[in-house]
Amino acid sequence: MRAKRLTRTLTCIAVLSLAATGCGLSGGSDSGDATAGGCKVDKGNVGSGKLTGDVKGTITFQTTNLKKDFGDFFNGVIADFQKAHPGTKVKWIDDPGDNTFTSRTVADAQACTMADVINVNAPTATALTKAGYLLDIGTKDPDAAKPFVPSFWKTATFANASGKAIHTTLPWYTGGVLLTYNKDLLAKSGVDAAKPPTSIFGLFADYEKVAKAADGKYFATMANPIWRIPADFDQMGIKVLSADGKSAVFGDDPRTTQWVAWMAKLYKEGAMPKDSLSSSNDPSTLYSQGKVAYGSTNPSFVRFVKQNSPSVYDKTAVGQQPYDALGVASAGAPQYISVAATSKHAPVALSFAEFLTNAENQTAWCKDPDVVIFPTTTQSLDDPFFQNVTGSDPFSQARKLVADQLKTASTNQTNLSPAVQNAIVSQVQLAMQGKKSPADAVKDAQEKSNELLKQGS
Repeated sequence: MRAKRLTRTLTCIAVLSLAATGCGLSGGSDSGDATAGGCKVDKGNVGSGKLTGDVKGTITFQTTNLKKDFGDFFNGVIADFQKAHPGTKVKWIDDPGDNTFTSRTVADAQACTMADVINVNAPTATALTKAGYLLDIGTKDPDAAKPFVPSFWKTATFANASGKAIHTTLPWYTGGVLLTYNKDLLAKSGVDAAKPPTSIFGLFADYEKVAKAADGKYFATMANPIWRIPADFDQMGIKVLSADGKSAVFGDDPRTTQWVAWMAKLYKEGAMPKDSLSSSNDPSTLYSQGKVAYGSTNPSFVRFVKQNSPSVYDKTAVGQQPYDALGVASAGAPQYISVAATSKHAPVALSFAEFLTNAENQTAWCKDPDVVIFPTTTQSLDDPFFQNVTGSDPFSQARKLVADQLKTASTNQTNLSPAVQNAIVSQVQLAMQGKKSPADAVKDAQEKSNELLKQGS
């Protein structure tokens, strides 16, 4: 199992159109009945007040495509929980995570049959919270935040039907960002790896040095801007969308045009393979062949190189991705664990969700040799597994570097729909090909993005 498979984001546009009918967490009646998302539930599941009740009963636990590779681990977690709580039973369901995941999850929620404990991503959590199908964990357990890095706990907040931000998820696992580079190629190019760039434009200047020295024999990076938008903008502190998310504003910042001009210049000068402009391939293959100086920013990439190209791995080193104007590392939203407000045994479900995401279990899973993920609890990030570096081994260095970053990383990344991202990318590609000026490309990209945003795309 590769971390790329674990952390891929499922496109959840359909879930955002959940009908407003029955939305919101309503208070209970004197009879003990209440509703959550239109489903009848125990009144303790909704409204104010800490969740109480015996931790006894049977619940379902749903993950996404994990059973094949991690069956032993999760079965062990389930067994430990059941042993600690006699009278409980956890039935594990493993969803394939295919293209129908969103629609099936929505259908289950509307039919009041959604799993008691479920792994969700940010878009799904957003929609299910608005429709009232998820337990307000922050209210039902005021101590739930304690184990987590504050920035990750902050990402676990989503708006309910009235627009109020509530914690309906527990942050589970996440990725990280770093520079991976071929030391020999940088040395040949006159790039001092001991002085890593502190800005995106500084990194681009290093790319230019590689292009001039390589003369087509090797390259700095891949050309397709889809890998960099909106990540570079976020790191540079360029505001991409308006505060309400209804309009694009990236074109209002002159640095956006400067960024496009740099990309066009680098492409023209040969810093990137010409045939990679529209390719969806990341640097993995070419880097492993020693033909690209900078590899993927995903920490799991370092292990990929170690396993698939030992000779290149010996030349590989890792460093800090430029902090630029953001001032700290950027980390995407993690995967989350939610509890269904429709659960018939909510005390069991909440207890299991917190057990699954506690520091001990997060650390244990991150140590599995088949996965490269990072925990969201402070205690886990301080574990020797992340902090002890084995000599000059790039993989252990990468693990420590990212773990240290995540303690203070920004998790406020811009979320763009595929349609809007593609609209921006296509305009940048035209500028890189010399078919538009950088200024016109940015202007047209913003106009096309606004058209799509107005359409709800």
